[in-house]
Amino acid sequence: MKSCIYPGTFDPITNGHLDVIRRACNVFDRVIVAVALNESKTPYFDYHKRIELAKLATKDLLSVEVIGFDNLLVDFAKSQNINTVVRGLRAVSDFEYELQIGYANASLWSEFETIYFMPSLKNAFISSSIVRSVLRHDGDISLLVPEQVYKKIKEEYAN
Repeated sequence: MKSCIYPGTFDPITNGHLDVIRRACNVFDRVIVAVALNESKTPYFDYHKRIELAKLATKDLLSVEVIGFDNLLVDFAKSQNINTVVRGLRAVSDFEYELQIGYANASLWSEFETIYFMPSLKNAFISSSIVRSVLRHDGDISLLVPEQVYKKIKEEYAN
């Protein structure tokens, strides 16, 4: 069985993320969506909420498991006995950043592989930071995030 890890902060998980997860499911038997604690960023949603939202978004994808982690990605991958990571690329600026991260990870573990997927054109502009910005201004995020995530966020903001 071939498995991969799709890591990120998922703050929150978006339709772009889900697009990449589905693409990974077409190639791998098992996809671990690894939600990073990443305290160097100041997340909009807390760690446990980001895990909950990722689980909601992927609940119908039987080959997907959502796991939180708070260590180096390479160490997390080793703990899962997986040496392949999937990353999403939307633009050239993403590639430059991801290339640096990919090389850094490979320097920490020579067997570590990074595979890049592009989201479909309709999701190429979506990022968590855009979603957060729309949320901060009370805008409609229903087309940017999975339906279950939208409902959960709307329900909690209503309270």
